[in-house]
Amino acid sequence: MFTIEHEFDSTVITLVDEGRPHLGEDVIINAFDDCVTLEQHEPTTDRVMRVTLSMSQLRDLAAALDLPEGVYKLVRDNGAD
Repeated sequence: MFTIEHEFDSTVITLVDEGRPHLGEDVIINAFDDCVTLEQHEPTTDRVMRVTLSMSQLRDLAAALDLPEGVYKLVRDNGAD
């Protein structure tokens, strides 16, 4: 399950783990104009862990999800719409 909320300066997506038997902590994704952050509460330290991805890293991640093992470099086609 997930939720989508639009805040003043970002879109917030929360991923809720409904699997079983072990449920992971919710993952909160904040999409800003210049970066995306992923946050998850770490119960053993009682802290929120945060990872920040640049928009370039996010594009690479999106492309990597559909590619086989290997090393890649995305090249933008400036003539594309």
